Amino acid sequence: MKERFPSLIALFLLLVLVSSSWWAADYAQRAIKVDPPRRITHEMDAWSRNFVMLRTDPTGKPINRLEGAYAEHFPDDDSYHITAPRAVGQRETNPVTVAVSKTAVMEQGGKRIVMDGDAHVLRQPDANNDMLDVRSQQLIILPDEDVVYTDLPAVVLKGRSRMTGKGMHYNNKTRQLQVSASTDVEIAGSEGKQQRRTEIPANNTDKKKP
Repeated sequence: MKERFPSLIALFLLLVLVSSSWWAADYAQRAIKVDPPRRITHEMDAWSRNFVMLRTDPTGKPINRLEGAYAEHFPDDDSYHITAPRAVGQRETNPVTVAVSKTAVMEQGGKRIVMDGDAHVLRQPDANNDMLDVRSQQLIILPDEDVVYTDLPAVVLKGRSRMTGKGMHYNNKTRQLQVSASTDVEIAGSEGKQQRRTEIPANNTDKKKP
């Protein structure tokens, strides 16, 4: 019996230690308030004034630039709401394109920019292309695809030609411009107006490519 007594004491102390640890852990869990999961709502978490954002190609050369007077970031959809935006496409292989509007929303990590309110896109002329001027109340820019489009009424000036209609799609890579839905077309050098769907491919010889 005497030989077992130290073992019993050790077992008793072990049980006391285990019980004490369990009680302490339970008490700490009940005593410390755990914050509930954060509610994801459309609330601003960051802002900036007079900012400039740059996107680069794999070699580090800037290809897109976005600047504005004020921007707010919303974490629920990772969007930026921008006041007085100015977006510039400056790829080496394409003419420089500048877009401005009253406000804009940049979505999908910069893959989509919605320009709202007096939206205006101007593509600079170069040795092979006339100036292209597009105006609408909303223009959507896809920087990675180098595309500008809208489903709203738009006015397009290409050189001395003028086109108006509901719906416009311009690809700066292929230089292809489409204006559709009751389009009013005034081609420089022609008489009168034409009512038709207009598609101006890059290799069209009768209508100068933009």
